Amino acid sequence: MAKDLVILNQEIVGCTACPRLVEYREKIGREKRRAYLDWEYWAKPVPGFGDAKAKILVLGLAPGAHGSNRTGRMFTGDGSGYFMYPVLHKAGLASQPNSTRRDDGMKLHGLYITAVARCAPPANKPLPEELANCSGYLDRELAILKDVQVVVALGRVACIAYIGHLKRHGMNVTAMSVPFGHGATHCLPDGRILLCSYHPSMQNTNTGRLTEKMFLEIFKKAAKLVR
Repeated sequence: MAKDLVILNQEIVGCTACPRLVEYREKIGREKRRAYLDWEYWAKPVPGFGDAKAKILVLGLAPGAHGSNRTGRMFTGDGSGYFMYPVLHKAGLASQPNSTRRDDGMKLHGLYITAVARCAPPANKPLPEELANCSGYLDRELAILKDVQVVVALGRVACIAYIGHLKRHGMNVTAMSVPFGHGATHCLPDGRILLCSYHPSMQNTNTGRLTEKMFLEIFKKAAKLVR
């Protein structure tokens, strides 16, 4: 299982399927942000990471331009990660509350983190064809992570992407039959449970739409749902 993830992640990191995203992620890596001029930006597709025997999978949207695109690890080095990892630590799913770089010693316990899109997109909005190009990676990831019982979808796009995964496997589900809403919980034909949450973007956390208490409750619920 772990070996299969290594092979998959190597393929992801080498992907050049979307010219717009290749150009953007590399441009950001060259120009950098003033606060990170001493960083060598990752500037490649970002693979998932975590426990190969995870029972909970977190599905995000895409790497941040100066977060994961800089550090090379999902939700690491930007506002979303600074909000999320302390919550995961409190929930007993992460070894430490801070995630700053991919070699900082962070370990996930029973949890795997991935995203719908693997490259940082302009304005944080991947195009439909770019999401389609990445969809095969998600399918393969979920096939390898056989122990996953609960998928926590961060945001509507992640929820719809998981529905797309089910459709590609011949299951009769739609966005109407599996509506998105914070805390919405759906038992699905693949035997897994989809648990929806607002995305921990700064737009949501700075406005109070998503609070630390609300987010912690999501992961407490996910832990309870695990058989």
